[in-house]
Amino acid sequence: MKTTHRDNWRVVISINPQYTHVNISALGFTGLDSDLNGTLTGAPFELTVAPRRLGDLGGVSMGDRLVSDDVDGDYRRRCEEMLAAFLRESHVRSGRVEVDEEHRCSHCDLLWEELNAEEAADDSTNQDAHSIAGEPVCCFKAIAEFRTERGIPALAEGGAA
Repeated sequence: MKTTHRDNWRVVISINPQYTHVNISALGFTGLDSDLNGTLTGAPFELTVAPRRLGDLGGVSMGDRLVSDDVDGDYRRRCEEMLAAFLRESHVRSGRVEVDEEHRCSHCDLLWEELNAEEAADDSTNQDAHSIAGEPVCCFKAIAEFRTERGIPALAEGGAA
């Protein structure tokens, strides 16, 4: 059925520059700290910080799945720990953990799409009279599985099953 793939974990923090009393070079602006006297002013801005890969063990690197049975959970925990540390700093105004999610069909590996209510009611976009909102549209195996789970009659033999 539908599988979820998560990638590109990151922590996004909002900085209040008028309260930033850190060395400017810590923000990547090397050589300017003496000119700027260590403070910034202006509107808040965001920084995005990516966590170290789970498989990055210093001098040794391996795939994340080799070092974790719960890759998504471990990345989430790592990002939440980073966020908590950032939020303890006075110049960090707020923050959040973000991740890119993609839903795919476990049968055909296409991006997961479902009929909405209007499409299910439209004969030109549904499979048959039994199509309902939420029914996958990627492949016949996904439709068959969806219908079996919900007790909906299978597609007609000539219709595609």
